[in-house]
Amino acid sequence: MAPVVHGLEAKYYGRIDFVYLDIDDPRNDALKKQFGFQYQPMFVLVDGDGTALKTWLGYVPAEDFETAFVGVVEQ
Repeated sequence: MAPVVHGLEAKYYGRIDFVYLDIDDPRNDALKKQFGFQYQPMFVLVDGDGTALKTWLGYVPAEDFETAFVGVVEQ
């Protein structure tokens, strides 16, 4: 997933902030609970208010992410 996510991060630079959490770091336990962490990889599209708009588990094609980005990010 790293090439897909890093490619999207480069494409949407300045429009979407990509944040990576270390699931083994206990400082992230509250966020894991907040977003219902189940297993890796897990991706959550969060709006500016911290509301989860969409969650994906497992492998996700870039096109699925980009479909969810429509309307959330200025093109």
